Amino acid sequence: MKLGLGAKIEHPEYGEGVIFGWTEEHYRIYFRDHGEKVFSKLFDKFEILEEPTFEDKNISLEDVIDAVQNVFDQQQEISEIIELADKWDGGKIVIHPGDEDLQSKEIPIDAFFHKIVMVRDRLRVMEQRINSNKKLSDQEKVELQQYITRIYGSLTTFNILFKAKKDNFKGDSSRGSE
Repeated sequence: MKLGLGAKIEHPEYGEGVIFGWTEEHYRIYFRDHGEKVFSKLFDKFEILEEPTFEDKNISLEDVIDAVQNVFDQQQEISEIIELADKWDGGKIVIHPGDEDLQSKEIPIDAFFHKIVMVRDRLRVMEQRINSNKKLSDQEKVELQQYITRIYGSLTTFNILFKAKKDNFKGDSSRGSE
């Protein structure tokens, strides 16, 4: 996997980060809560959230700092701290396949919860982009918003994981939960 300057990634332990430098063998990545980390280019556990928006290798450190801050500021506008309900702290999800010859899979609940929150945050970004899109008609915006509302309704099953009710998924209450 080859990533470029400015790429936004998701690391399984450190969360979201932005690539701000590299060498032949390593990426330098800045994580808001963990600072700068260096990873081998062979490390393949990153999820690419956004491709780099520029390829200029002669960019100044000040430009990189501004770009990284901008990315995190944009993310912070959408993301707030969402807490897992206390009863799930340290818990895990166990998935048993129907075929008894296959192994079960265990997933830490907090990692699963983080992915659910990321889905919600990305749906919110999609809503914002739809509503601010100048090429879509009002009717098209309404239709797309209805799809998103149905997606929220489909995700209400996961509301048991949220600590605060205000953070729960809400679908179209006139149609009932889907």
